[in-house]
Amino acid sequence: MSFAYSSIQTRQEAGVRFATLDAGPLNLIGVDLVRDLVSLVDTLYTDPGDVRVVVIDSASPEFFSAHVDLTAIPQYTAEAAKAGGPGDASLGMFLYKLAHVPMITIAKVRGRARGGGNELALACDMIFASRENAIFGQFESGTGALPGAGGIQHLTRRLGRTRAIEAITGADDFDADLAERYGWINRALPDAELDGFVESLAKRIAGFPPEGVKAAKRAINGLTLPDRANVRSDSATFLGLVALPESRERLDYLADRGLQTPGELERDLGKAVAEFRG
Repeated sequence: MSFAYSSIQTRQEAGVRFATLDAGPLNLIGVDLVRDLVSLVDTLYTDPGDVRVVVIDSASPEFFSAHVDLTAIPQYTAEAAKAGGPGDASLGMFLYKLAHVPMITIAKVRGRARGGGNELALACDMIFASRENAIFGQFESGTGALPGAGGIQHLTRRLGRTRAIEAITGADDFDADLAERYGWINRALPDAELDGFVESLAKRIAGFPPEGVKAAKRAINGLTLPDRANVRSDSATFLGLVALPESRERLDYLADRGLQTPGELERDLGKAVAEFRG
């Protein structure tokens, strides 16, 4: 079974829906991708059929998702609002909804998952990554902002206070091995083994009686996921900070050097945010 989206490829097999992000070489979280993600998540709540596990990965070998489309924040926010209404008009609240879908979700990461792209992965129940190719990062502090779509909430819970402060305020890249050691992800696997491992685990879980799996997820979510108020607060703070003159100056500087286009800067963004020359 397949489902028609403009920026996500999908297929379904043995109770597992595979959703492959395909929104250009960087997989920026922009209007089209948010629209399709909102539609995908809506079906998981309203018409899931026999879907018991969802696997999210990327068609790009270099980028799971680089970050949000920084030129279209109001536009993708309007699309995200369709997931929950005007009171929840933020990417963070949409990803909060993703974290609570009644089936298991797995992010399979090759390439770079930074900013909102990392927050998309963190909203999933599990993250497995290519040891050779995966990079994780929250670079927002390097531009004068902060992670506004769940990064602070999830990383603090996963990494603990001191490591979360390092990851978020340091704004640097973490390779898959370091991310595994810190608890950012479940496992770093050899790239040649990643696909088979994730597919086997997804189909294993999908083969179990679903009510027990759902009940376990609800119980664990109740103990570990943030409150709505915390996510809303981070989202509002991000929107305020990214509009400040100093943030705009740094983002413009990065844009002049190649931000949001395939190339060296996006490949090494964790390094580039520390090289501002005002």
